[in-house]
Amino acid sequence: MSVPQRIAITGASGLIGSALVGHLKSEGHTVQRLVRRATVAPDEIQWDPKTGYVDIEALRGVDAVIHLAGVGVGDKRWTKRYKSEILNSRLLGTTAIANAVVEVKPQVFISASAIGWYGDSGNRAVVESDFVGNDFLAAVCREWEGAADLAGDVRTVKLRTGLVLDPTGGALGRMLPLFRFGLGGKLGSGKQWWSWITLHDVVRAIIFALEHPIAGPVNLTTPNPVTNQEFTAALARAMNRPALFPAPAIALKIALGGFSSEVLGSKKVMPNALSDAGFVWDYPHITNALTALIDQ
Repeated sequence: MSVPQRIAITGASGLIGSALVGHLKSEGHTVQRLVRRATVAPDEIQWDPKTGYVDIEALRGVDAVIHLAGVGVGDKRWTKRYKSEILNSRLLGTTAIANAVVEVKPQVFISASAIGWYGDSGNRAVVESDFVGNDFLAAVCREWEGAADLAGDVRTVKLRTGLVLDPTGGALGRMLPLFRFGLGGKLGSGKQWWSWITLHDVVRAIIFALEHPIAGPVNLTTPNPVTNQEFTAALARAMNRPALFPAPAIALKIALGGFSSEVLGSKKVMPNALSDAGFVWDYPHITNALTALIDQ
């Protein structure tokens, strides 16, 4: 974006949000972070997703709103209470932000979603036009994206994010210590498809969505999904370690509870919207991506 813009972001302290904020500031844009507590800095705007409150006056004049907030789906066991928290943090927060967007009318509203939309698709490749799945996270994504649609005639982009790779956090951050000690291996059968993207390309794709007139659901993955076995083998090679310790499906189900369905489930997601719009990935292939990330 050549012209400096004023951009409001929720979830600015998360893995994606913190990287995005740093990149936007480095390009000369003004970033305002939405925070749940009382504001203590000029770049903060108060909101409360539980009550629906957003400081509308402080938000007026923004060029874009990027909504990334929501509790982590893999942070805790999926108890009935935590599943409710997963849904409500997205439904209530997105409803509050979308209603605010209707009032302040930015040029674009970018709202997070996830490839959980598709459910377990097995070996079948899915694209943005495919129907929603029938499991818990698919139901969450349906409600999540429905809330984003409340933004009305403001151009709205719904980012169906895949497995985001970065050594500082997320799934890769958790896997690195195991592989470093030679304790890594495939998860379950290893035949399940993992649709992934580097954090570096996530930030680039969000900037791309700000600059280009795309709208609707956008799969935030690379065009080259891999099986879990291919992923873990590539990670082992990048770290010069063996991958000899597979984690049996039953052990994962015991350890992770309901979230094990996401680790063991298969999602072969193709990013047609980004490809058709002309986006080019810096790291489209898993071997080069992991080599670059491990060398950081």
